[in-house]
Amino acid sequence: MEREEAIQKLSRIIGQDLRELADEYEVTVFKDGGGKNKGWAGQVIEKYLGFSNNTLQAPNAGSWELKLIPLKYKVNGELTVKETMAVTMFNPDNVAQTNFESSHLLAKLGQLVIAARISENKQTEKSIFYGVTTFDLLDDLEVYNQIKDDYNLVRETIHTKGFSALKSEMGKYIQPRTKGRGHGSTSRAFYARKSFLNKFVLPLFSQEE
Repeated sequence: MEREEAIQKLSRIIGQDLRELADEYEVTVFKDGGGKNKGWAGQVIEKYLGFSNNTLQAPNAGSWELKLIPLKYKVNGELTVKETMAVTMFNPDNVAQTNFESSHLLAKLGQLVIAARISENKQTEKSIFYGVTTFDLLDDLEVYNQIKDDYNLVRETIHTKGFSALKSEMGKYIQPRTKGRGHGSTSRAFYARKSFLNKFVLPLFSQEE
């Protein structure tokens, strides 16, 4: 699917409740044991677009990547990004041997379609699809260079101190964090910080209106 086609199709469901679409596409929101399927909303969007589940490090649409972020309203009514955005899992040996220009991180961030939903409460009784926009990392040299610096910091740390020395505090825009069940997880992924998403991504949605 071409990126513009995906954007047009996603634009048709702005204002719709993704919980209703989850029922339509038979996506589990709450598991039998009571735990939430954290990726349910993204799975709904992928099924709506006709995508299969993608666990590869290449962009899930060939040349562009689809991401879904949750938004919430503050007490003062201001809209903000609720949480960090997982970009891609990474293998320490691969990062150590790969420069930024050839990295999975750049491949994922190069051409993004970012969709957003409103997260109202933990019960997730409803979640309204807020909108869709695009983000191309190569369009902003300053942001590109900072994310490159964040990546190189991770790479240098692996080289000099080892994989275990990576900390979530690292990186201005992109941070390395554990991903997986429990705090003892050793799997790591690159995440876009909330501060980055609020500054560079959230304003893009108002431009689409």
